[in-house]
Amino acid sequence: MSKKLKIAIIGSGSTYTPELIEGMIKRKDILPIDELVLMDIDARKLETVGKLCERMIQAEQIPCRVIMTQDLDEALLDADFVLGQIRVGKLPARVLDETIPLKYGLIGQETCGIGGFFKAMRTIPVMLHITERMKELCPDAWLINFSNPAGIITEALLNHSDVKMLGLCNVPFNMFKSIHETLKLDQPNFTYVGLNHLSWITAIEQDGTDYLKSALDMGLNSEAMKNIPSSGFSKELVQMVGAIPSSYLEYYYFKEKKYKLLKESEITRGEKCMQIEEELLGIYSDSELHSKPELLSSRGGANYSEVAISLVDAIYNDKQEVHVVNLLNNGALDFMKDSDAVEMCAVIGKDGAKPIPVPDFNNEHIIDYMRMVKAYERETVTAAVSGSEDAAMRALLMNPLVGDYDAAYNCFQELKEAHKEYLPQFYTKEKMS
Repeated sequence: MSKKLKIAIIGSGSTYTPELIEGMIKRKDILPIDELVLMDIDARKLETVGKLCERMIQAEQIPCRVIMTQDLDEALLDADFVLGQIRVGKLPARVLDETIPLKYGLIGQETCGIGGFFKAMRTIPVMLHITERMKELCPDAWLINFSNPAGIITEALLNHSDVKMLGLCNVPFNMFKSIHETLKLDQPNFTYVGLNHLSWITAIEQDGTDYLKSALDMGLNSEAMKNIPSSGFSKELVQMVGAIPSSYLEYYYFKEKKYKLLKESEITRGEKCMQIEEELLGIYSDSELHSKPELLSSRGGANYSEVAISLVDAIYNDKQEVHVVNLLNNGALDFMKDSDAVEMCAVIGKDGAKPIPVPDFNNEHIIDYMRMVKAYERETVTAAVSGSEDAAMRALLMNPLVGDYDAAYNCFQELKEAHKEYLPQFYTKEKMS
């Protein structure tokens, strides 16, 4: 009989959590989950979301203990898989990331630009603390992280801790799904190259034929994420790039248009998410509800359950399946450093992920863009870990959505002050002096 399984969800007060439970229910016969621990520091959300998750599992008569706790150590003890979906400072912090940059002529966005930079500053120290506790309490566990910015967090954890971890995002799954449906191919193999939220499909192969050129001739776009306002890419643009960009590239390719759109919006995406979240929590608190409600799909997390739990399944059951994950490059892309976290196809089994090399890659536009944004990400990790303001400014000057020193410096100082309680790395030294 296979070993029973303990899964801990850190940040389980998230209204996305029922997505994950749905994925577990779907795989109940191949994932013998004995214990599910839901951990969050927000007691109200933990209770509301946790009770729905419990009802979902009971309705399927799965013999699984559900434990709700605010204690990280209790959640981690002897876990086999740790799913990380934290949001340090919760949605009000996101709203600050979205609104303050606009005053300085900068895009405010959850994962891109200076907003994403500050999300990394708040999140990396907490994630590193979680990995330290994992080393003590569940040293053999896998950490699967989809807290944003997922790629930068992967970069930090795989270079500053020795935890077994993979970073995850639902963008590639949704891109593949929409292109698959549009081209009506049976089982295409995609080549996917990039960093998290900076990625491109560079080949679509089936039966020895590459359908990328015909896709580019059609001006094919992949489906945009629900959480970003999308205008799509023109045929001329995709042909110029020579690949199909993820919808997050709109922030880079149409910077001025995106800034104007954000500046003129009546409410930010973060405020919209707060409204959806409250509505969902109201729905979740209905004791008659035993399944995931439809409203959840209007947040940006569509297909998270499929992506996250199928990854757990592939590791646990040694499936040797191909998934797109964030992991260390280790030679898979010869134009990036081995220690760079990249987002690409990898074969997943009990030993984790083996990136599938992309030899002779020659799209110079993608190579140059990835190197430029990776330079920003490396400095961002340095700033998050060390609290160096010099590293922070070097990072922001490298970011294509920032670049201007005065705007970067002034916006950095205001956001640093606004998020003070979540940025110990920038303030402890001041207290000591």
